Amino acid sequence: MHKFNPLSRQGKLRRTLIGAALATLGLVGMSAQAATFPDRAVRIVVPFGPGTTTDTIARIVAEAMSKPLGQQIVVENRAGGGGTIGTTQVARAPADGYTLVMGTVGTHAINQALYKNPGYDPVKDFEPVAFVGQTPTFLVTGSGSGIQTLKDLGAAASKGEGVAFASAGSGTSGHLAGELLKSRLGGEMVHVPYKEGGLAVSDVMSGQVQFMFYHPAAVLPHIQSGKLRALGVSSANRSSAAPDVPSIAEQTGSDFDLVAWFMLYAPQATPEPVMATLRKAASEALSDPQVLKRLSGQGVEQGGESTRDLTAFEQSEIAKWSDLVKKSGAQVN
Repeated sequence: MHKFNPLSRQGKLRRTLIGAALATLGLVGMSAQAATFPDRAVRIVVPFGPGTTTDTIARIVAEAMSKPLGQQIVVENRAGGGGTIGTTQVARAPADGYTLVMGTVGTHAINQALYKNPGYDPVKDFEPVAFVGQTPTFLVTGSGSGIQTLKDLGAAASKGEGVAFASAGSGTSGHLAGELLKSRLGGEMVHVPYKEGGLAVSDVMSGQVQFMFYHPAAVLPHIQSGKLRALGVSSANRSSAAPDVPSIAEQTGSDFDLVAWFMLYAPQATPEPVMATLRKAASEALSDPQVLKRLSGQGVEQGGESTRDLTAFEQSEIAKWSDLVKKSGAQVN
């Protein structure tokens, strides 16, 4: 009986044909799976805790996208490591469209420079689904601080009057915005990192710390109640959430422009038909006036980015924030 020799010419040909057949079957399987997507619940991982701005935004988007997708979207919190734990989990998840992550300026622009090894590459490991929106941070001080304007803050820092600024942690967008302001205004400013943003806000209100940059959903109620005073916003233009508050850029005549942003991502190599389905659902959701109204309630504004230029936008943000991290000296092992 003739025995099959895998090293013979016929054997090599047979192995090639078998390999091609298996590859074809794999592609057919992927195509069939993509054609029926989604046939079960989709999961959006939030790399921060419940009740955070990112969590609230993810839940608004999940509810809105579930309608055009025809499937439930479950929001799952995987907090820790400045967002690296949950983001890494999604980077390593199957690229089938069923596991997404609500990325932020922190997870996809700052962490690459802040952490020696965040566990993922923000560009190579992910595919953008949709730009959800952006929000400036508000520069606030306690109403009893005696600091009425940005000019007053700069004067106090120049006189060495013990000006300190709070943040929700070293390397956060609030910390880096404070460092940039320090470089623009000059003078002495000391960074005081907190483990939790709410505690920082409380200490700014009480006058323990002179100022901080923080997101509008957390500080606007205190501004409206008179417990905090807004000195400026970090975006180049004024915020629609508080149009009477001038931007730092217009007050200083500089290019000061920092915003927090939120983007929905899928793992890299997710099949294009699946990506198309997700992007269509996200586009429908983010075109709904009621959804936009709910996002606006969190201080989120539409940035106008399209899926076509999201990667370029992200790369420019990585370059900008990496430079700020380097200049600040912030580093997390």
